[in-house]
Amino acid sequence: MTTKQYTKKFEKALYNFVEELQKYVSTETGEWTIKGFIDIYKNIYTISSDTKIVSKILEIHIFPEILRFAEKHNYKIILAEHQNWYPDLTFVSNENEKIKFAVDLKTTYRRNGKVAGFTLGSHGAYFKERDKSKNIQFPYNEYTGHYCLGIIYTRTDFEDDLAETKIYKVQELQAEYGNKKDPVKDRKVTKIDKLKSIVSVIKDFDFFVAPKWKIASDSQGSGNTANIGSIKDIEDLKKGNGVFSKLGEKWFDEYWMNYGTATMIKNGKTIKITNIWDFLEFKGRTDLFDKVVAKGAKRRKNEK
Repeated sequence: MTTKQYTKKFEKALYNFVEELQKYVSTETGEWTIKGFIDIYKNIYTISSDTKIVSKILEIHIFPEILRFAEKHNYKIILAEHQNWYPDLTFVSNENEKIKFAVDLKTTYRRNGKVAGFTLGSHGAYFKERDKSKNIQFPYNEYTGHYCLGIIYTRTDFEDDLAETKIYKVQELQAEYGNKKDPVKDRKVTKIDKLKSIVSVIKDFDFFVAPKWKIASDSQGSGNTANIGSIKDIEDLKKGNGVFSKLGEKWFDEYWMNYGTATMIKNGKTIKITNIWDFLEFKGRTDLFDKVVAKGAKRRKNEK
């Protein structure tokens, strides 16, 4: 197969896979099937809706399915050797080891029902020097494609912030001879009949997958760190309607490789280029303005 054929086949499989994940992680009412964690005394400890905790547990939850997906489609998975390395998962074809796909897992919660967002990796060292392996599993240019597997959810509202972290003794799991040696017996333990009675801390999942460049904005994703920011409209994320989605991947690459370092003279002043409009003007391609998906881009500053 050609590289293009590998890419097309992998993308199609990945799109089908994320459709199945929704059923895997959700109950029939849309709640997360994870209710907490259990100790040997059959106490269920609920979890916090803290985003870092939820993200990590979600990753652990879906990882067996990701392994099955890789095996089914004849890929092996290589995990990032260090926590801050890119990407989270490297899929390497068993047929042709030159074929590698980068997949980053991204989780976030809805804001106002319509907005979410996350970072899409660095636009620093490994993104600019694509034959180097600093903070990346393989050099950037060895990857056939770069994808984001996104999980968007709604956080459950609790009247009491501490209500989401309780201990339950579930009747359907009760030990036959009681729990006299239970180490948490002096703490408040609520008895319920079934696991489903425990309210999940998150619900209403949306899964999507998209090439990284198709959901990128022209803004950094976080503070002073060199991270590419995603667009934030949920429907646009799911449809891959990012700032560069009509311009193409080459413009995405060139813009972010030069972000904040390329300069231009504007209104008699030297400025750093940090929006797509200035970059296209700098490149002499104002004819491409109509191909920018402006909804997710920085607003153009009024010219004097």
